[in-house]
Amino acid sequence: MKIVAHLHVIVFLLCGVRIAAGAEELFRDEFKHQLGKDWVWIREDATNWRVGTNGLEIRPRPGNLWGPPNDARNVLTRPVAAPTNATLEISVMVENHPSHQYEQANLAWYYDDRHMVKLGLELVDEKLCIVMGREEQDRTRTVALLPVATNRVSLRLTVRDHSLRGDYQLGDEPAWRTAGQCTLPVHGAPKISLQVYQGTETTAHWARFRDFVIRRR
Repeated sequence: MKIVAHLHVIVFLLCGVRIAAGAEELFRDEFKHQLGKDWVWIREDATNWRVGTNGLEIRPRPGNLWGPPNDARNVLTRPVAAPTNATLEISVMVENHPSHQYEQANLAWYYDDRHMVKLGLELVDEKLCIVMGREEQDRTRTVALLPVATNRVSLRLTVRDHSLRGDYQLGDEPAWRTAGQCTLPVHGAPKISLQVYQGTETTAHWARFRDFVIRRR
């Protein structure tokens, strides 16, 4: 019986290796000196974003996407195929030191300003938090609100069929933690979006993005 049990463990581990090795990288952008192809800005403010040795940096400015009004600037998007009979994983590293209530830097599965699922680093009541939220027709629902103690996190959206799971890594920790899961507010063709908003006109710091990857399993 012990031999059979050990064999089951070995088969499981080998299957796990094959699954990991079978992931297909569809797109990668390290944000080194320029944006990769197919990125599109919504309400671009060219004076408040830049790409250099530190990655993509966006300065938080006034504006919002969480319910109406939908006036956040420098919303960066790129098209992505809707997941059919496959799982999509989208990940990015985010670093920010927010200084104002609800200032946030997000990775989002985005249809338009009124339909999306966001996962990000946000300042809520003077606490730095991982926040996951779902929005449909400007109606919002907070899926997760998790205080954290680091200003650098990796974010990951895993999408299959009509569901999405949000995960995060803290700093250099190797393990992913699950923030939450929800259905998709499907509304036309999906996009991936990077978003920074709810700053002020005098906010001096920049939110930073690096290591953006889309994979299919």
